[in-house]
Amino acid sequence: MSYQDTYEAWLNSPALSAQEKAELESIRTDEKEKESRFFDQLSFGTAGLRGIMGVGLYRMNVHVIRHATQAFAQVILEEGAQAAQRGVAICFDCRNNSQTFAREAAQVMAANGIPVRLFQALRPTPELSFAVREYGCIAGINITASHNPKEYNGYKVYWEDGAQLPPKHADQVAKKMKELDVFAGVKTMPYDQAVAQGKIVLMGAETDEAFLSHVMAQVNDRAAVEKVADTFKMVYTPFHGTGYKLIPEVLHRLGMKHVICVPEQMVIDGNFPTVVSPNPENPEGFYLAVDIAKREGADFILGSDPDADRVGIMVNTGNGEFKVISGNQTGVLLLDYLIGAMKRSGKLPDKPVALKTIVTTEMARKVAEVNGLTCYDTFTGFKFLAQKKDQLEESGQGKVIFSYEESYGYMLGDYVRDKDAVTASLLLTEMAAWYAGQGMTLYDALQALFAKYGHYGEKTLNLVMPGLDGLKKMAALMDSLRKQPPADIGGTQVVCRKDYQDGSVVDVKTGERSAMELSGSNVLRFELADGTSVLVRPSGTEPKVKVYVLTQGDSQAQCDERVARYAAWAERLKQ
Repeated sequence: MSYQDTYEAWLNSPALSAQEKAELESIRTDEKEKESRFFDQLSFGTAGLRGIMGVGLYRMNVHVIRHATQAFAQVILEEGAQAAQRGVAICFDCRNNSQTFAREAAQVMAANGIPVRLFQALRPTPELSFAVREYGCIAGINITASHNPKEYNGYKVYWEDGAQLPPKHADQVAKKMKELDVFAGVKTMPYDQAVAQGKIVLMGAETDEAFLSHVMAQVNDRAAVEKVADTFKMVYTPFHGTGYKLIPEVLHRLGMKHVICVPEQMVIDGNFPTVVSPNPENPEGFYLAVDIAKREGADFILGSDPDADRVGIMVNTGNGEFKVISGNQTGVLLLDYLIGAMKRSGKLPDKPVALKTIVTTEMARKVAEVNGLTCYDTFTGFKFLAQKKDQLEESGQGKVIFSYEESYGYMLGDYVRDKDAVTASLLLTEMAAWYAGQGMTLYDALQALFAKYGHYGEKTLNLVMPGLDGLKKMAALMDSLRKQPPADIGGTQVVCRKDYQDGSVVDVKTGERSAMELSGSNVLRFELADGTSVLVRPSGTEPKVKVYVLTQGDSQAQCDERVARYAAWAERLKQ
C-alpha cells in the first residue's frame, strides 16, 4: 500500500476522532508531509518506539500505542497463561499525552486478559524497572521520550528482569505489528471498567517507599554529609520532569539541609518552557540553576532529565564560576569515590566489577584496574549492561558495584536494571559532600584524578540527519566507512579497525584479521597510532549518527588538541 493509500485509509477510519480527521485534512495538499507520516510505521526495536507526536502511522498517537501494545500483549500471551498472569507494570513521564498513552496501553493489556499495575501519576523510569522486579511482573511499559525535544514521545518496553526488552522479544513484537491491522487488530476496553474489575490496579506511595528503601540503602558515608550539612549548598532542577519529587526527597533523607530547587523548573510541563532542550547533556539548560547557585554560593548543581534516568552536574570551580562535568568524567569521579567509600565502610564485595560501554572513556578502566577491580565493556544501552551484570553475578565471576555510559546514565544496586538518576543523585551528592569535607570541590577532585590516573579527553558529536532520506544517509555513511575505511584520521594513522557488526578486528599494517568477543551491533571503531579511538554508530532512537572521540595524552592540553583535531574530521563526515 502506498503512503497515499494509507493516508486515505486513516482518514476514512471510524477509529479516528473528528479532531484527528481535521488534522489529516489540513495536510491533504502537502505531499511531503503526508509521505513523512505514512511512508511506513515507526520501527519497533529493543528501545521500543520513539517519534514525533501527531496523527499518522509514522507518528506517536493513541492508535500506534494501541497497535504496539496489542503486538506486545500477544508476545506475552505466547509465554503461557502463567507468565501472562504475572502482569505488566506501566509508567509515564511529564510529556504531553504521556498519561493518555499509558492508559491506552493499560486498556489494551487488560482487554487481552493481562493484569496491569499502573502508576497513578508520573514517576521516574528507574521506578518502573524496580516495579517490574518488585512485583514479579512479566514485562513493563514506560511512556517517555527521555530527553528528546517536546514534540516527541516514546514507548519503552521492559522484560521480567527489569531491563529493556531483549532483541528476540523486540523482533517478535515488530513482526506482529507488521501482521496486525493498526485499527481492526486491536482489543481494548474502557478504563473505568478495567479498574472496577481489578484488571488495572494503581500504584502510588507504597511503591515509592519500597523503591526509596533500596535507594537509601546505597548510602556509604552519612557522616560525611553530616560534617558539612550546615554549610554545604546545592541546586537541583528536574527540567519540568519526574525527578521533582523523589530526588529532593532522597537528598533530604541523606541529611542535606540546603537543597535549593529551581522553582520555574519544578513545574511539571511537557512543553519544557524554560529550556530549548530538557537534556542535562546540554549545559545551556542550566542557566537558571547557575544564576541561583552563584547567588546562594552553592557548591554544585544537579539536573535530571524528564524521565529521571539521566543526571548531569555542574561544579563550582572554587571562584564562583560553574563548570560542566561530562558524563564520562562524572562516571570516573563516582567510580573512584565508590571504591574508596565502600572500602572505608566495609561494603566492597569480593571480586568487585565495574561495567562501561564501548563508547565510554578508557579512564574508567584505568581507575578500576588500578584499584583491583575488573572492568568489562558492553554495547551501548543499559539492557546490555544489565545482561552483563546478571551473567557475571549468576556465574560467580564477580559482583558489579557500578555500571555507566557516557550519556549521563548510571546504574547502582541490585533493584533496577536501567539507568537511575534517583540513586545516582543521592551518591553524587554524598560524594560532593565528602570532598567538601576534605576542602575540595568536585572540580578539584577531577584534577586530582587526572594527576593520579593520567590525562584523558572525550567528545561526542551528533551528526543529525533528519527527514525522509535521513535513514538512507545514515546507512550510506556506515557503508562507505566499511567499504573505504580511512587510512588516517586527522593526520594520525589508523592502526586497527574493529567492526562490532561481525566482530572482526583488522590489523591495518599486516592485514591480519581476528575476532573479538562482542558482535552484532552496527558500530565501527578506528584505533589510532597515538592511542586514540574514534567510534561511529547510528543512534537507535534519533535521526543522527554519533561519533565518539576517546583519547589520552601527557597533559590535558594535549588531550584537548587531539579531541579538537579528530572532531573536525568527524564533522566532515556529514558533508
